Amino acid sequence: MSRILLVGKGGREHALAWRLSQSPPAEHIYGVPGNGGTARSSTKISNVEDVKADDYPTLMLRAKHLKITLVVAGSDQAVVDGIEGFCTEAGLSCFAPTKAAAIIEGSKSWAKGFMRRQGIPTAAYGSFDDYEHAKAYLAELKYPTVIKVSGLAAGKGVVIAQNMSDADEALQDFMIRGKFGSAGATVVIEEFLSGDEISVLTFSDGDATRTLPSGQDHKRIFEGDCGPNTGDMGVISPTPSATPEVMQRIEEEVLRPTFEGLRSEGLEFTGLLFTGLMLTASGPKVLEHNARFGDPEAQSVLLLIDESTDLAEILEACTQKRLHEISIRTITGFACNVVVVVAAAGYPESYSQGDIIEIGALPAGVMLFHAGTRLVHEELVTAGGRVLSVAATGPTLEAAVAMAYKGVASIQFANMFYRKDIGRSYIKQRESPIRVASNEPGLKRTGS
Repeated sequence: MSRILLVGKGGREHALAWRLSQSPPAEHIYGVPGNGGTARSSTKISNVEDVKADDYPTLMLRAKHLKITLVVAGSDQAVVDGIEGFCTEAGLSCFAPTKAAAIIEGSKSWAKGFMRRQGIPTAAYGSFDDYEHAKAYLAELKYPTVIKVSGLAAGKGVVIAQNMSDADEALQDFMIRGKFGSAGATVVIEEFLSGDEISVLTFSDGDATRTLPSGQDHKRIFEGDCGPNTGDMGVISPTPSATPEVMQRIEEEVLRPTFEGLRSEGLEFTGLLFTGLMLTASGPKVLEHNARFGDPEAQSVLLLIDESTDLAEILEACTQKRLHEISIRTITGFACNVVVVVAAAGYPESYSQGDIIEIGALPAGVMLFHAGTRLVHEELVTAGGRVLSVAATGPTLEAAVAMAYKGVASIQFANMFYRKDIGRSYIKQRESPIRVASNEPGLKRTGS
């Protein structure tokens, strides 16, 4: 029997806890700190709220007291802080890369340099830790251009600048005014890429890899991809544009060179690699790498894993270098999953907290994953910008989207907001059957 400690508090962690709880050998999953959903979703899931998630020495002591057999790092901060090293020192198994390997997420500047060294396709860029040098570089560029903080910023440290004035304002926000603290001390200024954006999640034990169905997120706050970047407003999965041919090209030109390149630089990667890509006219190009499950990508993709596949077994296999023994099966035929993120008033900047959440009867088949929620005297209230993720599957993209929005209609709280066009661009343009890649030989996905 396994006892799992899951570090994090968002919708991603609720989805992971839900899926891990379905593992027959999983005796209990402890969320640190968890949220209102993990607090009451299953008798096999509970929260540990009296230990801070980033107090790693104390967390290791609690893990031993709870007889934990596997620590799973859900949050980016835990991964980049090097929770794997604390676990190793304490004699605990941990699903996360080493702190050294997690630099692929912790420093966008390093990651861009790594891709350049390894010949992995990505946007042209410049990296700067001096504001004046960065500002001078702006004069050489074509617009729009992309400005990113190098460190962690919860998905919000990116600005697409339409002109030099906007770009300089972003630089000042990041480097002078310190909007994201030390994360913005170094910035990456890169070429704006056009195309279809997708996300790919890949398990690795350092040698073998297994890739899940692709996803497409919707980062901006308003319909039509307008407004500021957020942590994400919703995801569809699999992505219709991720045909078998596209996924094969991503494997050969991006994923394989990335894992081999990390090994060649002494950074063997164990855990889950998130790869954000733009499918440009000249082929796939990497936008970013993360060293853990995406949020809310996880809330979509995990629903596509067939019930016969044990997630806990996959994670343990990664830590034991036996991923080559594991077969990951996804549901057959064309499958789509959409996540609608309900954001509190003011998101992604300031937002209210403590508002009472009312949840009615959900349609059959709809999953509700909590993100920014907590229980106060047995009453569910808002506790973050992204409050809830509503997920659904369907035989077609249209059916999955419709079902997710039916789920959203069951939720009420003050000033709730959500985008009403998740997945709509594909529904409008779709005029012929869509083929989506499967990671299992012999399995085909077709849609009509």
